[in-house]
Amino acid sequence: MPSKDVTAPERTLVLCVDRDDDLGVKAGVKTPILGREENLNAAVTLALRDPEEPDANAIFEAVKIYDRLRESADGEESHGECQIATIAGSELGDVGADKELVSELTYVLKEYPASEVVLVTDGFADETILPLVQSRVPVTSVRRITVRHSESIEETVWLFSRYLKMLFDNPRYARMALGLPGLLLIVLAVLSVLNWTSYSWIALLIVLGAYLVVKGFMIDKAVGNFYRWVREYSPPSVPTLITGFVALAGFLLIMIGIYQGFYQASSYAATIYPPLIYASQWISALPTLFGHFLSQAIFLAVVGVFIALFGRAVHWIIERDTRMLRTVDIMVVVAWSYQIFLQVSRILIDPALPYETLVFSIAVGLILAVASVVITSLLHRLYPGFFRVKPGKIEDS
Repeated sequence: MPSKDVTAPERTLVLCVDRDDDLGVKAGVKTPILGREENLNAAVTLALRDPEEPDANAIFEAVKIYDRLRESADGEESHGECQIATIAGSELGDVGADKELVSELTYVLKEYPASEVVLVTDGFADETILPLVQSRVPVTSVRRITVRHSESIEETVWLFSRYLKMLFDNPRYARMALGLPGLLLIVLAVLSVLNWTSYSWIALLIVLGAYLVVKGFMIDKAVGNFYRWVREYSPPSVPTLITGFVALAGFLLIMIGIYQGFYQASSYAATIYPPLIYASQWISALPTLFGHFLSQAIFLAVVGVFIALFGRAVHWIIERDTRMLRTVDIMVVVAWSYQIFLQVSRILIDPALPYETLVFSIAVGLILAVASVVITSLLHRLYPGFFRVKPGKIEDS
């Protein structure tokens, strides 16, 4: 009969969470904090800086739970191991705080791979913290610490003034509590100086409407993200710069060629007599119009495509990529296609022209395409060490 597996002892982590990072902001304590003495010293430091801070009480409660678990585990191997840690988020809140919490929790679990967690918080945003922890380790208990206050009127007034002060000092709420009323007062003052007080309500509605639009469409966050992108922007590599610039130049040439083609076709249509009015007239004149369009647009269009491909070829040759050879083959075909399309445009304009030149152009194009493929394949075999083969990539021989 096979032997029964021995269950590994439980590893309990008493985890205290400070989502708004009062430890770092008020006490200058860096997190994560691992160990009983370290957590106790951090709680004392925070309590000395702000005796009314709930996070200090939460850490003290976490130490109390840790001591109780250690006492109950003494002499009983089944209780397993126990450790205490404190992690913090960010004073800015929202996604940034959650990312910081996840990062510090990952570090703590790496240092102490716990099988269960006893979560201790100050009761703020538990619905946000709990899923972040549960997604990485089971939570067996949650302890919320709330500071008890006196129910007297004086205590209520004092508590209200304290939270009102916090509302004005917190950057997240000060924008609405101070910034918007201040902007409205400035607008009213300007209108009074200009003797336009009759437009006060209109100005107030415009300011409030603009504020709601900015907040509703998150324009302020978009502007902030754009500013951070500009501040942290780093230029791309030289091959990428070359490819981007040449692709833009090629696109502009193609657009100009198309514009000139439409201009040439419309100019020819204006000279037709009688004027093109009915659909049957447009259908009969369509091949000639397209011929005039093609004759004027094809040169710049082919040059634009050729330049864009040239930029890609330079990019591949700098990176020593075999795709440079295939790009060169396409460039040869694109360059000779100018002659083919030019002959097509001439025949469309004047159907009486002989078609031998068009057939000759197509035959020469096929010969050039085959010769280009043969030459590039030969170069690939003659200089195999020049090209770099990426892992997992199979190149055509």
